[in-house]
Amino acid sequence: MRREARGFSLIELLIVVAIILIIAAIAIPDLLKSRQAAQQASAVGSLRTLNTSEVTYSSTYTLGFSYSLSVLDNPDGVTTSTASDALLIDSVLGSGVKSSYEFSYTANPATPSQGVACVVNNPTQNKAASTSNVTGYTFNASPALCVDGNGNYYFTDQSGVIRMNNTAPASNTDNPLAG
Repeated sequence: MRREARGFSLIELLIVVAIILIIAAIAIPDLLKSRQAAQQASAVGSLRTLNTSEVTYSSTYTLGFSYSLSVLDNPDGVTTSTASDALLIDSVLGSGVKSSYEFSYTANPATPSQGVACVVNNPTQNKAASTSNVTGYTFNASPALCVDGNGNYYFTDQSGVIRMNNTAPASNTDNPLAG
């Protein structure tokens, strides 16, 4: 009398594992592309938020634009909005790195002698009063930690136009984003 075998044979299990690996090999590159697209969309959204925050700061405090990105942020835990702690952006964006993009800020980029130039992730940045009105600013978003080290570079300034470059840090001479 013969017993009925239960379960799967080794060959059947190896075939199932091979099929799963083939499906994974097809799906993973698309997943990585989707992740990179999400990071890029987040960077553009963050630049829009920064532009809106600068306009809000300028119209609320009538001092020109902020002289430091830390002015827009609230790293000190302040609960009341002031000209030196505007509470306009979250601490993640204020840290300078969001969604694998590094954000940098420059005040009065065309006339650095008239104002303060600073980088958002500079830990020595202070909130002392600016020596002059900030009449312009630039924000750059660089793909610091993106998939495979590549991604689009973005730029915006007080015009509110977001510009993109595929290979190098973007500037005001690059093409604007469509839409």
